[in-house]
Amino acid sequence: MAKAQTSSSDERDIQAVKHLNQAYKKMTEMLGRVIVGQTEVIEQVLITMFCRGHALLVGVPGLAKTLLVSTTAQVLHLSFKRIQFTPDLMPSDITGTDVLEEDRTTGKRVFRFVHGPLFANMILADEINRTPPKTQAALLEAMQEHHVTVGEQTYPLPEPFFVLATQNPIEQEGTYPLPEAQLDRFMFMILVDYPRPQEEIDIMKQVTSSYQAQLEVALTGEEILQLQEIVRRVPVADHVYQYARDLARASRPAAPEAPDFINELVNWGAGPRASIYMILAGKARAILHGRYHVTTEDVRVAAAPVLRHRIITTFNAEAAGISSDEIVRRLLAEIKPAVEEAVA
Repeated sequence: MAKAQTSSSDERDIQAVKHLNQAYKKMTEMLGRVIVGQTEVIEQVLITMFCRGHALLVGVPGLAKTLLVSTTAQVLHLSFKRIQFTPDLMPSDITGTDVLEEDRTTGKRVFRFVHGPLFANMILADEINRTPPKTQAALLEAMQEHHVTVGEQTYPLPEPFFVLATQNPIEQEGTYPLPEAQLDRFMFMILVDYPRPQEEIDIMKQVTSSYQAQLEVALTGEEILQLQEIVRRVPVADHVYQYARDLARASRPAAPEAPDFINELVNWGAGPRASIYMILAGKARAILHGRYHVTTEDVRVAAAPVLRHRIITTFNAEAAGISSDEIVRRLLAEIKPAVEEAVA
Protein backbone atom coordinates (compact mmCIF):
# COMPACT_ATOMS: atom_id res chain seq x y z
CA MET A 1 0.00 0.00 0.00
CA ALA A 2 2.79 2.43 0.95
CA LYS A 3 4.62 1.59 -2.28
CA ALA A 4 1.51 2.39 -4.34
CA GLN A 5 1.10 5.74 -2.56
CA THR A 6 4.77 6.60 -3.21
CA SER A 7 4.39 5.71 -6.88
CA SER A 8 1.27 7.88 -7.13
CA SER A 9 3.10 10.78 -5.46
CA ASP A 10 6.04 10.44 -7.86
CA GLU A 11 3.67 10.41 -10.80
CA ARG A 12 2.02 13.62 -9.59
CA ASP A 13 5.46 15.23 -9.20
CA ILE A 14 6.46 14.22 -12.73
CA GLN A 15 3.23 15.71 -14.08
CA ALA A 16 3.93 18.89 -12.11
CA VAL A 17 7.46 19.05 -13.62
CA LYS A 18 5.94 18.83 -17.10
CA HIS A 19 3.47 21.57 -16.15
CA LEU A 20 6.29 23.81 -14.89
CA ASN A 21 8.35 23.20 -18.03
CA GLN A 22 5.38 24.30 -20.15
CA ALA A 23 4.80 27.31 -17.86
CA TYR A 24 8.51 28.20 -18.11
CA LYS A 25 8.31 28.24 -21.90
CA LYS A 26 5.21 30.43 -21.69
CA MET A 27 6.88 32.75 -19.16
CA THR A 28 9.98 33.22 -21.30
CA GLU A 29 7.75 33.91 -24.30
CA MET A 30 5.72 36.49 -22.35
CA LEU A 31 8.84 38.15 -20.92
CA GLY A 32 10.42 38.12 -24.38
CA ARG A 33 7.57 40.32 -25.59
CA VAL A 34 8.73 43.04 -23.18
CA ILE A 35 12.41 42.30 -22.43
CA VAL A 36 14.76 41.94 -25.40
CA GLY A 37 17.50 39.36 -24.77
CA GLN A 38 18.70 38.76 -21.16
CA THR A 39 17.67 35.07 -21.36
CA GLU A 40 20.24 34.01 -18.73
CA VAL A 41 19.09 36.76 -16.37
CA ILE A 42 15.44 35.71 -16.77
CA GLU A 43 16.29 32.06 -16.09
CA GLN A 44 18.33 32.95 -12.99
CA VAL A 45 15.52 35.15 -11.60
CA LEU A 46 13.01 32.32 -12.06
CA ILE A 47 15.38 29.75 -10.50
CA THR A 48 15.74 32.01 -7.47
CA MET A 49 11.99 32.28 -7.08
CA PHE A 50 11.34 28.54 -7.31
CA CYS A 51 14.04 27.94 -4.68
CA ARG A 52 12.40 30.42 -2.23
CA GLY A 53 15.51 32.55 -2.54
CA HIS A 54 16.30 36.20 -3.11
CA ALA A 55 18.56 37.75 -5.74
CA LEU A 56 20.82 40.76 -6.10
CA LEU A 57 20.82 42.26 -9.61
CA VAL A 58 23.94 44.24 -10.49
CA GLY A 59 24.06 46.41 -13.58
CA VAL A 60 24.41 49.97 -14.79
CA PRO A 61 21.27 52.12 -15.13
CA GLY A 62 18.99 51.65 -18.11
CA LEU A 63 19.23 47.87 -18.55
CA ALA A 64 15.52 47.22 -17.77
CA LYS A 65 16.06 45.67 -14.33
CA THR A 66 12.92 47.29 -12.93
CA LEU A 67 10.92 46.39 -16.03
CA LEU A 68 12.07 42.77 -15.81
CA VAL A 69 10.92 42.41 -12.19
CA SER A 70 7.57 44.15 -12.66
CA THR A 71 6.82 42.14 -15.83
CA THR A 72 7.72 38.89 -14.06
CA ALA A 73 5.27 39.76 -11.27
CA GLN A 74 2.59 40.47 -13.88
CA VAL A 75 3.16 37.18 -15.73
CA LEU A 76 3.01 35.28 -12.41
CA HIS A 77 -0.05 37.22 -11.16
CA LEU A 78 1.81 38.39 -8.03
CA SER A 79 1.51 41.66 -6.13
CA PHE A 80 4.50 43.91 -6.78
CA LYS A 81 6.02 46.87 -4.91
CA ARG A 82 9.07 48.94 -5.82
CA ILE A 83 11.03 50.62 -3.02
CA GLN A 84 13.54 53.31 -3.99
CA PHE A 85 16.25 53.15 -1.34
CA THR A 86 17.64 56.55 -0.34
CA PRO A 87 19.94 57.77 2.48
CA ASP A 88 16.99 59.13 4.50
CA LEU A 89 14.84 55.96 4.32
CA MET A 90 13.93 54.59 7.75
CA PRO A 91 12.99 50.98 8.66
CA SER A 92 9.36 51.99 9.37
CA ASP A 93 9.15 53.42 5.84
CA ILE A 94 9.37 49.89 4.43
CA THR A 95 7.93 47.69 7.20
CA GLY A 96 4.99 49.91 8.21
CA THR A 97 4.16 51.62 11.48
CA ASP A 98 1.52 51.97 14.18
CA VAL A 99 -0.69 55.05 13.95
CA LEU A 100 -2.92 56.37 16.73
CA GLU A 101 -6.59 56.59 15.78
CA GLU A 102 -9.82 57.30 17.61
CA ASP A 103 -12.39 54.50 17.63
CA ARG A 104 -15.68 56.17 16.63
CA THR A 105 -17.83 53.62 18.47
CA THR A 106 -16.08 53.77 21.85
CA GLY A 107 -14.33 57.11 21.66
CA LYS A 108 -11.07 55.44 22.77
CA ARG A 109 -7.76 55.94 21.05
CA VAL A 110 -6.22 52.79 19.63
CA PHE A 111 -3.15 51.93 17.59
CA ARG A 112 -3.66 50.62 14.07
CA PHE A 113 -0.87 49.07 12.02
CA VAL A 114 -0.41 50.59 8.57
CA HIS A 115 1.31 48.11 6.25
CA GLY A 116 4.48 49.22 4.52
CA PRO A 117 5.51 48.38 0.93
CA LEU A 118 7.18 45.13 2.10
CA PHE A 119 3.71 43.56 2.21
CA ALA A 120 3.70 42.24 -1.36
CA ASN A 121 4.71 39.02 -3.09
CA MET A 122 7.54 40.53 -5.10
CA ILE A 123 9.66 43.41 -3.84
CA LEU A 124 12.09 45.39 -5.97
CA ALA A 125 14.59 46.97 -3.57
CA ASP A 126 16.09 49.55 -5.93
CA GLU A 127 19.70 50.56 -5.15
CA ILE A 128 19.84 48.77 -1.80
CA ASN A 129 23.36 50.09 -1.15
CA ARG A 130 22.11 53.70 -0.97
CA THR A 131 20.22 53.29 2.32
CA PRO A 132 21.71 53.12 5.85
CA PRO A 133 22.51 49.74 7.49
CA LYS A 134 19.51 50.02 9.85
CA THR A 135 17.06 49.98 6.94
CA GLN A 136 19.07 47.31 5.11
CA ALA A 137 18.85 45.14 8.23
CA ALA A 138 15.06 45.55 8.39
CA LEU A 139 14.79 44.33 4.80
CA LEU A 140 17.15 41.42 5.41
CA GLU A 141 15.16 40.33 8.48
CA ALA A 142 12.04 40.20 6.32
CA MET A 143 13.93 38.20 3.68
CA GLN A 144 15.12 35.62 6.21
CA GLU A 145 12.08 35.32 8.48
CA HIS A 146 9.25 36.23 6.05
CA HIS A 147 7.74 38.51 8.69
CA VAL A 148 8.27 41.98 10.14
CA THR A 149 8.23 43.02 13.79
CA VAL A 150 6.84 46.41 14.83
CA GLY A 151 6.85 47.07 18.56
CA GLU A 152 5.69 43.88 20.22
CA GLN A 153 3.71 42.59 17.24
CA THR A 154 4.91 40.30 14.47
CA TYR A 155 3.18 40.44 11.07
CA PRO A 156 3.61 37.64 8.50
CA LEU A 157 4.41 38.63 4.94
CA PRO A 158 2.32 37.29 2.03
CA GLU A 159 3.50 34.06 0.42
CA PRO A 160 5.23 33.56 -1.91
CA PHE A 161 7.65 36.34 -0.95
CA PHE A 162 10.69 37.34 -3.03
CA VAL A 163 13.13 40.23 -2.82
CA LEU A 164 15.03 41.27 -5.92
CA ALA A 165 17.48 43.99 -4.93
CA THR A 166 19.51 46.07 -7.37
CA GLN A 167 22.94 47.63 -7.05
CA ASN A 168 24.54 50.16 -9.34
CA PRO A 169 28.25 49.27 -9.84
CA ILE A 170 29.16 52.90 -10.55
CA GLU A 171 28.93 56.03 -8.37
CA GLN A 172 29.91 54.41 -5.08
CA GLU A 173 30.32 57.71 -3.18
CA GLY A 174 27.85 58.07 -0.33
CA THR A 175 26.72 54.45 -0.48
CA TYR A 176 26.48 51.81 2.26
CA PRO A 177 27.93 48.57 0.83
CA LEU A 178 26.26 45.44 2.15
CA PRO A 179 28.50 43.53 4.59
CA GLU A 180 29.60 40.05 3.49
CA ALA A 181 27.30 38.38 6.05
CA GLN A 182 24.31 40.20 4.57
CA LEU A 183 25.39 39.53 0.98
CA ASP A 184 25.42 35.85 1.90
CA ARG A 185 21.64 36.04 2.46
CA PHE A 186 21.14 36.48 -1.28
CA MET A 187 21.01 33.19 -3.14
CA PHE A 188 22.20 34.68 -6.46
CA MET A 189 24.11 37.74 -7.53
CA ILE A 190 22.91 38.21 -11.11
CA LEU A 191 24.95 40.35 -13.50
CA VAL A 192 22.80 42.31 -15.94
CA ASP A 193 25.06 43.13 -18.88
CA TYR A 194 24.72 45.41 -21.90
CA PRO A 195 22.62 44.07 -24.80
CA ARG A 196 24.17 42.62 -27.95
CA PRO A 197 24.33 44.85 -31.06
CA GLN A 198 21.20 43.44 -32.74
CA GLU A 199 19.34 43.38 -29.42
CA GLU A 200 20.05 47.09 -28.99
CA ILE A 201 18.49 47.76 -32.41
CA ASP A 202 15.44 45.69 -31.40
CA ILE A 203 15.17 47.65 -28.13
CA MET A 204 15.22 50.98 -29.97
CA LYS A 205 12.56 49.82 -32.43
CA GLN A 206 10.32 48.51 -29.64
CA VAL A 207 10.64 51.44 -27.23
CA THR A 208 10.28 54.21 -29.84
CA SER A 209 7.15 52.72 -31.41
CA SER A 210 3.56 52.37 -30.20
CA TYR A 211 4.13 48.65 -29.44
CA GLN A 212 2.30 47.33 -26.37
CA ALA A 213 2.92 43.77 -25.24
CA GLN A 214 -0.10 41.56 -24.53
CA LEU A 215 0.75 39.48 -21.45
CA GLU A 216 -0.97 36.39 -20.07
CA VAL A 217 -0.68 34.78 -16.64
CA ALA A 218 1.59 31.70 -16.77
CA LEU A 219 1.43 30.64 -13.09
CA THR A 220 -0.38 31.75 -9.94
CA GLY A 221 1.00 32.27 -6.43
CA GLU A 222 -0.61 29.01 -5.23
CA GLU A 223 1.04 27.05 -8.06
CA ILE A 224 4.40 28.63 -7.27
CA LEU A 225 4.14 27.48 -3.64
CA GLN A 226 3.34 23.93 -4.79
CA LEU A 227 6.23 23.92 -7.24
CA GLN A 228 8.62 25.17 -4.55
CA GLU A 229 7.81 22.00 -2.61
CA ILE A 230 8.43 19.84 -5.69
CA VAL A 231 11.84 21.46 -6.22
CA ARG A 232 12.88 20.18 -2.79
CA ARG A 233 11.88 16.64 -3.77
CA VAL A 234 13.94 16.43 -6.97
CA PRO A 235 16.47 13.57 -6.56
CA VAL A 236 20.21 14.28 -6.64
CA ALA A 237 22.93 11.67 -7.18
CA ASP A 238 25.84 11.47 -4.73
CA HIS A 239 28.42 12.54 -7.32
CA VAL A 240 26.42 15.78 -7.93
CA TYR A 241 26.44 16.53 -4.18
CA GLN A 242 30.20 15.86 -4.15
CA TYR A 243 30.77 18.20 -7.10
CA ALA A 244 28.93 21.09 -5.39
CA ARG A 245 30.86 20.39 -2.18
CA ASP A 246 34.21 20.27 -4.02
CA LEU A 247 33.56 23.62 -5.75
CA ALA A 248 32.67 25.33 -2.46
CA ARG A 249 35.58 23.82 -0.51
CA ALA A 250 38.09 24.56 -3.28
CA SER A 251 37.24 28.28 -3.01
CA ARG A 252 38.56 28.46 0.58
CA PRO A 253 42.19 29.52 1.09
CA ALA A 254 44.36 27.13 3.13
CA ALA A 255 41.88 24.27 2.57
CA PRO A 256 43.57 21.06 1.40
CA GLU A 257 41.34 21.04 -1.70
CA ALA A 258 42.17 24.63 -2.70
CA PRO A 259 44.27 25.10 -5.88
CA ASP A 260 47.38 27.28 -5.61
CA PHE A 261 45.76 30.31 -7.26
CA ILE A 262 43.05 30.37 -4.56
CA ASN A 263 45.65 30.81 -1.80
CA GLU A 264 47.16 33.70 -3.74
CA LEU A 265 44.03 35.51 -4.93
CA VAL A 266 41.31 34.82 -2.33
CA ASN A 267 40.99 36.15 1.23
CA TRP A 268 37.76 34.34 2.10
CA GLY A 269 35.97 31.56 0.26
CA ALA A 270 32.37 30.44 0.09
CA GLY A 271 30.63 28.95 3.14
CA PRO A 272 28.20 26.02 3.33
CA ARG A 273 25.34 28.15 1.98
CA ALA A 274 27.10 28.11 -1.40
CA SER A 275 26.99 24.33 -1.81
CA ILE A 276 23.38 24.25 -0.56
CA TYR A 277 22.32 26.91 -3.06
CA MET A 278 24.17 25.24 -5.95
CA ILE A 279 22.20 22.04 -5.31
CA LEU A 280 18.89 23.89 -4.92
CA ALA A 281 19.53 25.91 -8.07
CA GLY A 282 20.42 22.71 -9.89
CA LYS A 283 17.10 21.18 -8.84
CA ALA A 284 15.12 24.20 -10.02
CA ARG A 285 17.02 24.42 -13.32
CA ALA A 286 16.44 20.71 -13.94
CA ILE A 287 12.66 20.93 -13.62
CA LEU A 288 12.51 24.21 -15.57
CA HIS A 289 14.11 22.24 -18.41
CA GLY A 290 11.69 19.34 -17.98
CA ARG A 291 13.99 16.91 -16.13
CA TYR A 292 13.31 15.21 -12.81
CA HIS A 293 16.98 14.72 -11.91
CA VAL A 294 19.97 17.04 -11.39
CA THR A 295 23.17 16.85 -13.42
CA THR A 296 26.62 18.29 -12.77
CA GLU A 297 25.96 20.69 -15.66
CA ASP A 298 23.10 22.22 -13.63
CA VAL A 299 25.58 22.82 -10.79
CA ARG A 300 28.16 24.31 -13.21
CA VAL A 301 25.60 26.80 -14.54
CA ALA A 302 24.62 27.79 -10.99
CA ALA A 303 28.23 28.19 -9.78
CA ALA A 304 28.88 31.76 -10.99
CA PRO A 305 25.73 33.49 -9.62
CA VAL A 306 26.10 31.56 -6.33
CA LEU A 307 29.84 32.08 -5.79
CA ARG A 308 30.66 35.51 -7.23
CA HIS A 309 29.53 37.46 -4.12
CA ARG A 310 30.83 34.85 -1.67
CA ILE A 311 34.45 34.89 -2.83
CA ILE A 312 36.40 37.82 -1.36
CA THR A 313 39.51 38.57 -3.38
CA THR A 314 42.89 39.76 -2.06
CA PHE A 315 44.51 43.12 -2.74
CA ASN A 316 46.86 41.40 -5.21
CA ALA A 317 43.88 40.10 -7.19
CA GLU A 318 42.23 43.53 -7.23
CA ALA A 319 45.48 45.18 -8.32
CA ALA A 320 45.82 42.66 -11.15
CA GLY A 321 42.19 43.23 -12.21
CA ILE A 322 41.16 39.65 -11.36
CA SER A 323 37.50 39.52 -10.36
CA SER A 324 35.62 36.86 -8.42
CA ASP A 325 34.01 35.83 -11.74
CA GLU A 326 37.45 35.06 -13.17
CA ILE A 327 38.26 33.00 -10.08
CA VAL A 328 35.00 31.03 -10.50
CA ARG A 329 35.92 30.36 -14.16
CA ARG A 330 39.32 29.03 -13.07
CA LEU A 331 37.69 26.89 -10.39
CA LEU A 332 35.29 25.35 -12.90
CA ALA A 333 38.23 24.57 -15.19
CA GLU A 334 40.24 23.07 -12.30
CA ILE A 335 37.58 21.09 -10.38
CA LYS A 336 36.04 18.26 -12.36
CA PRO A 337 33.07 16.10 -11.33
CA ALA A 338 33.76 12.50 -10.33
CA VAL A 339 31.32 11.32 -13.03
CA GLU A 340 31.22 13.10 -16.39
CA GLU A 341 27.73 13.42 -17.84
CA ALA A 342 26.40 14.27 -21.25
CA VAL A 343 25.15 17.85 -21.41
CA ALA A 344 21.35 17.88 -21.62
